[in-house]
Amino acid sequence: MERKTVKVWFDPEGDYLEVMFEDKAGYFRETASDQVMEKVDENGRVIGFSVIKVCALKSTPLSVELAS
Repeated sequence: MERKTVKVWFDPEGDYLEVMFEDKAGYFRETASDQVMEKVDENGRVIGFSVIKVCALKSTPLSVELAS
């Protein structure tokens, strides 16, 4: 079974969370949520995502569909 590393970074001062599935070049693009951006590679594959205003999610789950 191949192991993958997921990198998670949280900035409490900026209230910002970033999760990366792959460590490669890409760019962020909008999703259906104003709080979430998905990071995609040059082929459009999702390689991570970011969430702003994380603390506002205390009682409400955030559900966003990312591109495949």
